[in-house]
Amino acid sequence: MNRIKQSLDVLIKVGVPRAQQNERSSLTLLAVLDLKQATPWSLAKKRIIRIHDILVFIQKNYKKKYAENTRETIRRQTLHQFEQAGIVERNSDDPSRPTNSPNTVYNITDEAWALVKSYGATHWDKELHEFVTKKGRLVEKYEKRKDKNLIQLKTTAGNLIKFSPGKHNVLQVRIIKELVPRFCSKAKLVYVGDAANKLLFEDQKLLRKLNIPITKHDKLPDVVLYDEEKNHLLLIEAVTSHGPISPKRQVELIEALKGCKVQKIYISAFPDFHEFKRHTDNIAWETEVWIASNPDHMIHFNGPKFFSAY
Repeated sequence: MNRIKQSLDVLIKVGVPRAQQNERSSLTLLAVLDLKQATPWSLAKKRIIRIHDILVFIQKNYKKKYAENTRETIRRQTLHQFEQAGIVERNSDDPSRPTNSPNTVYNITDEAWALVKSYGATHWDKELHEFVTKKGRLVEKYEKRKDKNLIQLKTTAGNLIKFSPGKHNVLQVRIIKELVPRFCSKAKLVYVGDAANKLLFEDQKLLRKLNIPITKHDKLPDVVLYDEEKNHLLLIEAVTSHGPISPKRQVELIEALKGCKVQKIYISAFPDFHEFKRHTDNIAWETEVWIASNPDHMIHFNGPKFFSAY
C-alpha cells in the first residue's frame, strides 16, 4: 500500500466524513505530519504549517499540483473537518489570531499524533480504539480552548453572541455597544455577520416583517439594525480590510433590499481616522461615517443637506 493510500486508511478508520475520504485529505494529512514517501509513520512530526506550505509540500513530495485558489477548499473541505474530528488544531501558537488571517496555521493534536505514529505497528489497534473512544472529548477540549478567545456580546434582547477573534469583529462589537446607544438607542439588532461565520445572528421574525429575503445574507452589510419608532433600517459596514459603503455598494444594497420599504440609512464604520482616510475617496454621498476612536460624532457625506433653508 503506498503512502497516500495508507494516509487515506488512517482517515477512514478514525471516522472522518465520506466527503473527506479522498486524495486531497490524504495528502493534507501527510503534509501536516511532514511525511514523505519513504518516511516511516513512526517519524511523523508535530509541526505548525500554513495552507500555502501544505500545497508546496504536496507538489514537491507527491508531484500533485493544486492551484493557490484551492486553499479555501482545503480549509473548508478538509482542515475544518479534521478539527471537528480532533485530528488537528488551529493556531495553537496564538489562539487569538483572526480566523481569516493569512498567518493561520495548523498542527496535529497530541492524541492524533500518538495514533498516527503507531500506524503499522502492533499497538495500532489499541491506539485507534483509544482515539475513537475519546474523540468526542477531544473535540470538546479543543473547542473550549478556542472559546477562551472569542469576543462575547450580550444584546439588549438577551442574546449572547460569540465573535471569533480579530479587529473586524472587535469593530462590530463596538458598533453595537457604542454607536447604537449614542445614535439609535431603540434600534433592534436584525443581523450581524462574522469573519468566520457570515451568518452569526439573525432575527428571522424581523427579517420577514421588513421583507428582507433570508437568502440575501451574502448581500447584507456587517451589521443591520431596525428602529421601529423612526422606521429606520441602519445598514452598517465595518471597515477594516474590505471597503466602505461606496457608490457601487450602495447600488447593490438598494437592489438587494428593494422589497423593504423602510427608510434606509447607510453607515460606514471605521476603527480610527487612519483607516477612514484610506477610504475617503470611495464613500458614497448621502451616507454616514462613524469612527470608533471618536464615538460621539457622526460625519454626514452631503453638506447641502444642512443648507436647504438658504
